[in-house]
Amino acid sequence: MASILDQYEDSQNIRQHSRVSAANIGITHSGFVNVRLEEEKPIFNKQRIDFSPPEKINHFSVCNNQLCMSLGKDTLLRIDLGKPDQPNQIELGRKDDSKVHKLFLDPTGSHLVISLTTNECVYLNRNTQKVRSLSRWRGHLIESIGWNKLTGSETNTGPILVGTSQGIIFEAEISASEGTLFNTNPDQYFRQVHSLEEDGKPAPVCCLEVERGLESKYFIVATTRKRLFQFVGKLAEGSEQQGFSSIFAQNQDLLPSFQEFPVNMGYSEITFYTSKLRSSPKTFAWMMGNGVLYGQLDYVRPDSLLSDVQVWEYTSDIDLNFVKPISIVLTQFHFLLLLPDRVKGICTLNGQVVHEDVFPEKFGSLKKMIKDPITGLVWIYTEKAVFRYHIQREARDVWQMYMSMNKFDLAKEYCKDRPECLDMVLAKEAEHCFQNKRYLESAKCYALTQNYFEEIALRFIEAKQEEALKEFLIKKLTNFKPTEKTQITLLVTWLTELYLNRLGQLETDDGKQHLFLETREEFRTFLKSPKHKECFYNNRNTIYDLLASHGDVDNMVYFSVIMQDYERVISHYCQHDDYSAALDVLSKHCDDKLFYKFSPVLMQHIPKKVVDAWIQMGNRLDPKNLIPALVNYSQMGSMQQINETIRYMEFCVYELDVKDEAIHNYLLSLYAKHKPDSLLWYLEQAGTHVSDIHYDLKYALRLCAEHGYLQACVLVYKIMELYEEAVDLALQVDVDLAKSCADLPEDDEELRKKLWLKIARHVVQEEKDVKKAMNCLSSCNLLKIEDILPFFPDFVTIDHFKEAICNSLEEYNQHIEELKQEMEEATESAKRIREDIQEMRNKYGVVESQEKCATCDFPLLNRPFYLFLCGHMFHYDCLLQEVIPHLSSYKQNKLDELQKKLAATTQTTKSRHRPKEEDTVSLGKGQGSREQIKSDIDDIIACECVYCGELMIKSIDKPFIEPQNLHYGTTKLKQQQLKITSIE
Repeated sequence: MASILDQYEDSQNIRQHSRVSAANIGITHSGFVNVRLEEEKPIFNKQRIDFSPPEKINHFSVCNNQLCMSLGKDTLLRIDLGKPDQPNQIELGRKDDSKVHKLFLDPTGSHLVISLTTNECVYLNRNTQKVRSLSRWRGHLIESIGWNKLTGSETNTGPILVGTSQGIIFEAEISASEGTLFNTNPDQYFRQVHSLEEDGKPAPVCCLEVERGLESKYFIVATTRKRLFQFVGKLAEGSEQQGFSSIFAQNQDLLPSFQEFPVNMGYSEITFYTSKLRSSPKTFAWMMGNGVLYGQLDYVRPDSLLSDVQVWEYTSDIDLNFVKPISIVLTQFHFLLLLPDRVKGICTLNGQVVHEDVFPEKFGSLKKMIKDPITGLVWIYTEKAVFRYHIQREARDVWQMYMSMNKFDLAKEYCKDRPECLDMVLAKEAEHCFQNKRYLESAKCYALTQNYFEEIALRFIEAKQEEALKEFLIKKLTNFKPTEKTQITLLVTWLTELYLNRLGQLETDDGKQHLFLETREEFRTFLKSPKHKECFYNNRNTIYDLLASHGDVDNMVYFSVIMQDYERVISHYCQHDDYSAALDVLSKHCDDKLFYKFSPVLMQHIPKKVVDAWIQMGNRLDPKNLIPALVNYSQMGSMQQINETIRYMEFCVYELDVKDEAIHNYLLSLYAKHKPDSLLWYLEQAGTHVSDIHYDLKYALRLCAEHGYLQACVLVYKIMELYEEAVDLALQVDVDLAKSCADLPEDDEELRKKLWLKIARHVVQEEKDVKKAMNCLSSCNLLKIEDILPFFPDFVTIDHFKEAICNSLEEYNQHIEELKQEMEEATESAKRIREDIQEMRNKYGVVESQEKCATCDFPLLNRPFYLFLCGHMFHYDCLLQEVIPHLSSYKQNKLDELQKKLAATTQTTKSRHRPKEEDTVSLGKGQGSREQIKSDIDDIIACECVYCGELMIKSIDKPFIEPQNLHYGTTKLKQQQLKITSIE
């Protein structure tokens, strides 16, 4: 935990880096408010670790949250930063004067190699407490190790490279397993693969780095005090475990590629920056005598890994004779230099110092600075303390540097989430492009800024850059919100004017025809933009005025189509006599109102195409609304127009099955005037019943009479059932036609006879054809010879109709004989009926005392009963109950009426007063009337056995008890029982 003094120092550093002046608060030129509500934390935030070492810290290493440090002479402390409260302390167990020279920890944090000053090395695995000697490494002072990031694991390092103080590069492999009986050492092998020199002498290998590129290509970077070597080679797929010796062998014939700098400060250090975990480094920084060599790593280049390199010289306060940089760490945009008493942060974009942190003298001089490549934390230690740096929002101010370097794309990338900064970058880019006469690019950038619209527009106008102004307005228009309707309207109108001006200039220049077509297509795309459709629609009159002022008829028509102002389009075509184009627009958009409006004009010039379009529209058009156009040109037009009119009317009647009377009447008039051959056929197929007729019969009769179509008139008379008129008119045409009319009134024999008499009179008096008159007698059975005799003139001899008279007399004789025979049969039948009645009166049946009712199963003799010939016996009330549900409503009402009369006569007979003589006579009459009523009741309910008669057969498909009659039947039964009781 940091002390109070440390916390005070940290807070002072924060204030120095994030103090905001009053000048930065307010409204900027771009319109954004630049106010910081709280102080920003510095990019590099230092924190002292709450750790007091028991001995001096000699060396320090950290990777993958595994921290290792050498304390004193013989102690090693390991801390898992995920469990900082569980430190692990190990004694190296060295009895001699050897000291720890360097610590090397692999990227997984599992393998720790400890280089000793006695040219020995020991190994410690994270999962063990035992320190094991690397015997094959003995005799070499290890300065650097290049770890294998691809094949290394927690139990095996895979092939690695080891650099010594004598410039020799070895290839080795370490395994954490206990080994075999014959090989208990962790080092599997240790062989030399290369050696480095400076000025002809061996030079210590300060750093080693192994990276894999594309297509199994490997890059090895090795540094000495003033040289940087590169080794490039390929390994066969799957041969990574065999090591890197083949890469060095590929470079033996050629001198290794290296960069050398003159100044030697006795050591150097290289560091890399990796943007994502488990990816290849992107940039590097090499700290050497002349400064810091910084550049990109390009894995595509075949010969060299380094690209875009530049040297950032040390600042003036760093004098290598007195103060040398100790360590270097590279971040995304900065590298940190560790000096004995401070840390400097230098931006890799411009080489400026952006951070300087001085450490108090009480902690001692700074020893080393290490970056954990996995977590990104930076660690610094002295002999007495450990510090940690958190890097926060490192890219916050990078956009300004890129902007000052005119790298606007990168500047926008790093401030895309800060609109006020992005606006400044866009404004700077727009100004830069404008100054360099790249006006279109400038317009695009200006449109994205919040700068004053008027100022920008005026700049392009003064520079006479209409294309750039148009581009600016288009981009600005796309950025407006739908609610900003006034601004949208202004820009839409302005752009329309600019487009029209440009089209007018290009149209007159024959050499720019291609550009004219492109501009016109661009303008039309602008007009049909769905985003601004509402604006165009609301201001269409203004756009029409602009188009008209420029005389741009084609685009006016195009705009009218977009606005669905088809009336304007069709009117334009009609005014220019392009009737086919007008009809195409009508047919395409199927607007029935426009059809009604423009059909008269189109029918005058292209009748066939118009009728074809009408037919294609089908039911979507109301033929009644088209009649005015048809009537106009059918009266004054050519025969082609008349034929097309008839064709459409026939389509309406026969295809669309239109039943409107006006349509049928009009078609009828067309047939009568221009196509009489079709008139009679139309009338015949239209039907012969009034309900089937859709035309006006009186109008049809008058029309046919005016044009002298007598046969058609006869047909209309027949439909109107005016048979006398039909026969009279038919006799003027054809007797056979009159005969067909005379037989129509089938139900009125008197009328038929009258009609046939008309025909006979016409045949006799007008045609004077006796033979044909005789044929009338055979055609109609209602006529007799005596009916037509008065029509014949006096000079006609009997020989002409002698045969007809004889036939008539024979028919009369035959009819008299038939009547005699029928009278004899009727007399005989009446005689037999009387005999049957007498026989039935004398017929009787025997009823035993134990006989029971067939319905209720009670003794039969207890109440009045009926006995049928079939043997069934029923009580009177039981039979009544069975019969009533099957009676018709008429018989039920009659039965009720008879029962009421019977009850009334019964009350009269029960009177206790002795009757007088007159009363006796009336009583006798009443007794007779009572017997007649009973007889009528018997005729209704006892005409046949209810079980054997016709009633049973008719009720076979009915339920025994109808649900709706259940209550009614019960009530009626009670009423009948009461009546029977009163009668008894």
